[in-house]
Amino acid sequence: MTTQSTSTEAMAPTQLPAPGWWHRHAQAFGDFLHHMRRRWYLYLPVFAIWSFAYVRLFIDPTPHMPVLVNWTSSLPYHVALMQFQQQPVRRGDLIVFAFAGEAQAHYPGLRGQPFFKQVRGVPGDVVTVLDRAVFVNGEAVGLAKTHAFDGHPLAPIAPVVIPPGHFYVQGIGPHSFDSRYAESGLVRAEQVVGIVVPIF
Repeated sequence: MTTQSTSTEAMAPTQLPAPGWWHRHAQAFGDFLHHMRRRWYLYLPVFAIWSFAYVRLFIDPTPHMPVLVNWTSSLPYHVALMQFQQQPVRRGDLIVFAFAGEAQAHYPGLRGQPFFKQVRGVPGDVVTVLDRAVFVNGEAVGLAKTHAFDGHPLAPIAPVVIPPGHFYVQGIGPHSFDSRYAESGLVRAEQVVGIVVPIF
């Protein structure tokens, strides 16, 4: 009598290979698209804001649209309206200007970028520096740091009487890069894009 031996491997159920990286990620992406389709009203504002930011960064770095979004902490306003008509810039005005300071030699990405600051000094005002404290007409307006976040040394602005067609601008934060530094310097009138009216 012949006995037949049955392999345990033959009796085991067929095992399917575990889904690979591509399958898992494709399924996750499909789930995400399904959620976006059902909750489109939640994603629409996010895509609108990011699209606006990319237009600002890559297509229109010096703004020509009337709505300005401020992503920095240099001023306490996040959304503002731009007034492009040519009107006199006065002390206390909030302005947007195209950066043209010496720092663009070290940071080429700064060239022409819009800066959102407040005018603290106008033509005829006297800028003085004591140690690293900066004064406009004897009023302390800020302290110049010694180094940027990446360790690049920063020099304070040189004492000067603000000439015609120039402005001393500054943010409110201690880390704002503005006219208190030589590599930013005074802003020329032709750099001013417009006066800003804050919304919130």
